[in-house]
Amino acid sequence: MKHDEFFRKHPVFTGEELANHLSSHGKVGGRAREALLAYHQKAGRVVRVRRGLYAVIPAGADTDSFPVDPFLVAAKLTSDSVLSHHTALEFHGKAYSVQEYFTYSASRPLGPLTFRSHVFRGTKFPQALLRAGKVHVGVSTAERAGLELRVASLERTLVDVLDRPDLSGSWEEIWRSLESVEFFDLDKVVEYALLLGNATTGAKLGFFLEQHREPLMVEDRHLKALHDLRPRQPHYLDRAKRTSGRLVSEWNLVVPREVLERAWGEVL
Repeated sequence: MKHDEFFRKHPVFTGEELANHLSSHGKVGGRAREALLAYHQKAGRVVRVRRGLYAVIPAGADTDSFPVDPFLVAAKLTSDSVLSHHTALEFHGKAYSVQEYFTYSASRPLGPLTFRSHVFRGTKFPQALLRAGKVHVGVSTAERAGLELRVASLERTLVDVLDRPDLSGSWEEIWRSLESVEFFDLDKVVEYALLLGNATTGAKLGFFLEQHREPLMVEDRHLKALHDLRPRQPHYLDRAKRTSGRLVSEWNLVVPREVLERAWGEVL
């Protein structure tokens, strides 16, 4: 079939990508696209993920159970999707545990989507990045199954997961994941944190770096820049949950005991 090469090179594809492929073969208009999709869906070679997004099922595979790569789905849910937060940690092989949800950042994220056993949730790029026109700072392009996708770097992800812990699991999950990263370019980390300009996030980052000063080779200048950003009044490590803890006065941060002492393995 003349369209097999397209399906082979696009294990997950958008309707727009298929339309561009058809136009390159002299076929234009939505009718040709819909007819081709209908044919392959009926044959069990294509499944609909959501409106305008499809996945290819290899010949002979079971249409209902064949695993569709969730990283590719998340990367194509919007035209500017960036794999972020815990999903970026997973992509880089640094997540402490595997989650069933996949997170992406976008200018206009979609509502939550469930496909197969995975939940896909989008979050809007931080307002500071949108205002500055720098939503792709700290974003790199990676290849997966022959397709290019955008993923947040480990430097950006370090800041992002501290900025939005609700998108990355428990504090144990966040801390253990970040502690598995052997090296960060700390100049880029601090630069990105200052670009966000969030005082609480700056304090959380400063606290984390100070706690890991030796293994991450943190310098005084990195901490000073974040110290200058810290809030003037005490803030909770997690503003949403306001878990009780101890005030770390240097960062004006109320830190839960489990994080302060990294007491994950204790039996109470």
